[in-house]
Amino acid sequence: MKKIIVSLMLLSSLGSYGAQLQALQAPADTTKFVNPMMWADVPDPDVIRVGDDFYLVSTTMHLMPGAPVMHSKDLVNWEIASYVFDKLTDTPRYDLKEGTAYGRGQWATSIRYHKGKFYLYFSPNDQPYRGYVYTTTDPKKGWTLAARTPHFHDASLFFDDDDKVYVFYGTGEMRELKPDLSDVMPGSKPIKVFERDASENGLLEGSRFIKHDGKYYLLMISWPQGGKRRQVCYRADNIAGPYEKKVILESDFGGFPYVGQGTIVDDSKGNWYGVIFQDRGGVGRVLTLMPCRWIDGWPMLGDENGRVPLTMKKPVQGCPTIPLVVSDSFDADKLDIHWQWNHNPVNEAWSLTDRSGFLRLKTSRVVDNIFLAPNTLTQRMEGPQCSGVVALDISHMKDGDISGFSAFNGDSGLLSIIAEGNKRYLTMSTAVVKLRDSDKAVLGVDAEEKERVELKQDKIYLRIDADFRVHKDIAAFYYSLDNKNWKKIGTDFKMIFDYRRFFMGTKFGIFNYATKQLGGYVDVDFFNYTRIQ
Repeated sequence: MKKIIVSLMLLSSLGSYGAQLQALQAPADTTKFVNPMMWADVPDPDVIRVGDDFYLVSTTMHLMPGAPVMHSKDLVNWEIASYVFDKLTDTPRYDLKEGTAYGRGQWATSIRYHKGKFYLYFSPNDQPYRGYVYTTTDPKKGWTLAARTPHFHDASLFFDDDDKVYVFYGTGEMRELKPDLSDVMPGSKPIKVFERDASENGLLEGSRFIKHDGKYYLLMISWPQGGKRRQVCYRADNIAGPYEKKVILESDFGGFPYVGQGTIVDDSKGNWYGVIFQDRGGVGRVLTLMPCRWIDGWPMLGDENGRVPLTMKKPVQGCPTIPLVVSDSFDADKLDIHWQWNHNPVNEAWSLTDRSGFLRLKTSRVVDNIFLAPNTLTQRMEGPQCSGVVALDISHMKDGDISGFSAFNGDSGLLSIIAEGNKRYLTMSTAVVKLRDSDKAVLGVDAEEKERVELKQDKIYLRIDADFRVHKDIAAFYYSLDNKNWKKIGTDFKMIFDYRRFFMGTKFGIFNYATKQLGGYVDVDFFNYTRIQ
């Protein structure tokens, strides 16, 4: 009863959007879902259907393993089937050496299925500017690197009915590829399939390409200068054009700015849906699901008024709820699939077997800030509100070691245990990183300690509460000596989304690094997660 009362209080503070949500409460209608379909950082979606199964791939940039491929039976509940790769190795920056890969790495990946095989394509916006092609016959069994191609920005693969394969990219560019996707087709030239009209004077990218009823459709995000973000569609009878354009979605939603960038997909009964993301500040870019209605040969998105629906019927009934963020007791023999490392991990510096039931994080490199620290372990945060708790055994920290729990992003809020000689201190602080544009090297960190307390015991519990309601984006920080009585520490922290640096939503981050010497470690007993819907 207490949880229900708290949830209703939260809803009442959301204004008209909260009133709509509150109206959807008891009795719960399990045949429907509430948008956003995933209120978490799942940007740049591409979605396909194979039989009765849906597959989604999204962007995770510098996090490893990367390119999460999710599986669903109903387009609402998604489980992570696999990651496409464990790490990237094109430059030392993926190892946090000679710079960083913040805001780069894997993004805007295209997924396709053709003649029994799945294909994935992405190209990091970084040296050496080469694309990756991965293949598999079953996403749950892992992926194989099949080819490296030229760089194509925000690309979409497309297999035509004659088995020719193309890539659409940039701002209306098209290129034919070899049948095995190993390179461009010899003798082929880039084709510009359309020219911008006068209204397209801003951002125009995020290609997603399909064929329907004999016509070709190129979906893109459009953001005119001084205008509203929107989804546009270019349509042609011939793959090379000429193409005509129509705005197919222009809708704000839930008190947040306009929704735009994604794709459309059909179910096995011939119904169509749009999966489109929306920027929501500190939590990142969230996914919405909406009807797609074919009107005069155009895939019009949204309800009958062209708006993103707050609630709609699930495309398939009876599927179980699947969490996107999970608690972890660290008692398995391998790391849970929901976790991702910040950059490539140093695998010899973490363990689930050194101490049964604990995750051990060992120091592996002397650095002076969290943004250069290897082996920071992350999971997403979720809206409207969520809370994470970690339990740490700090008895084996060495002088100069810093471990803890963070709301991790380019602007981070930190709960840090600092080892100074034989003493241990808990601090709440903020850290804002400055990165060089060319190689994302850390140029400096603006750090500010808000509060410090001395610790007299080896086990400490740390908690971060995150509030992503409209105009909030606030993280609050707490600690406990017994996991029962909690004390707030420091100040509330404003989480932000900054495309110039991390280009990601804020994550829970568990960290341990050395500033003076190696040899120390901490043991993480558990991570407990609660989402307040």
